[in-house]
Amino acid sequence: MLPLEFQPILKRIRWGGRRLAQLGKPIGAEGDYAESWELTDHGNDQSVVASGEYEGWTLRRLVEERNDELFGKHAGLRQFPLLVKFLDANDRLSVQVHPNDEQAKRYDPSENGKTEAWLIVDAEPGSRLYAGLKKGLTAEDLRAASLDGSVETLLHSFEVTPGECVFIPAGTVHAIGAGILLAEIQQMSNLTFRLYDWGWLDAQGQPRPVHLDESIACTDFARGPVSPVVPQRTEHRSGVTDDLVRSDYFVMRRHVLERDHKVPTDNRFHILMAVKGTGDIVCDGTAQRMSLGRTVLVPAASPDVTIHPIGEMTVLEAFLP
Repeated sequence: MLPLEFQPILKRIRWGGRRLAQLGKPIGAEGDYAESWELTDHGNDQSVVASGEYEGWTLRRLVEERNDELFGKHAGLRQFPLLVKFLDANDRLSVQVHPNDEQAKRYDPSENGKTEAWLIVDAEPGSRLYAGLKKGLTAEDLRAASLDGSVETLLHSFEVTPGECVFIPAGTVHAIGAGILLAEIQQMSNLTFRLYDWGWLDAQGQPRPVHLDESIACTDFARGPVSPVVPQRTEHRSGVTDDLVRSDYFVMRRHVLERDHKVPTDNRFHILMAVKGTGDIVCDGTAQRMSLGRTVLVPAASPDVTIHPIGEMTVLEAFLP
């Protein structure tokens, strides 16, 4: 089973922009393209294989009919476990929080919890992320601030630069600020509770719904401020590899490559995202171009895969622990 590339699913949301085009996404003339879902097996949002033997197959069909080949040592999963995206935040996103697995099932039995991680692909000067609460805050503090519009004063925030990684476990209050283009790896979930929406009103002068009780119930008040990940770097003949995240739900690594790099064949799937530069994915004697913004799913049963960078190339890798 050879590496698979899927058609992106584009999402237009009020805070989006036009920078997904820089990643090769086929956006239209509108100015609100917010997300490109690269891999999804979530309800009606189904990634579709773009070419090759399985052209036209949905990710759900691959899970159902090619389970062993897709998952290897994780065979038996009934849903693809990770949702993979690029996001263009032309404006601030709402202040929000995601439930953990147990909480998610109480709100929606079809959903999972949502632990996620971001890699900053590009950021305008002064762009900020909001990640975690300041120390010592209580549910009463958060409720009062949401009602009086002072939530920002309770949030830990920092300026970001391209290449930084932030890990957001379920229960972490967070928001993505304006001017940020990022790659996201997360659990397969779309369950979000909006705590505060910056006073934004729609064209009819109406605010979006806020889920105050649910947000507070799902917030982990013991977590405190969240800062960018400190990478654990390994140098090798191909370049360098940074271990960024190792959680119960996924492992995330960054490879900065100048020479050929072999992807491990360890009986599990691997997701590869080109976040800088261009190269080829070489498998079974065939080269597949992997330019900026392309995402490839390497099934567990794939033959050996080598990343061949053209110049320097940065690849984000994700897989199950």
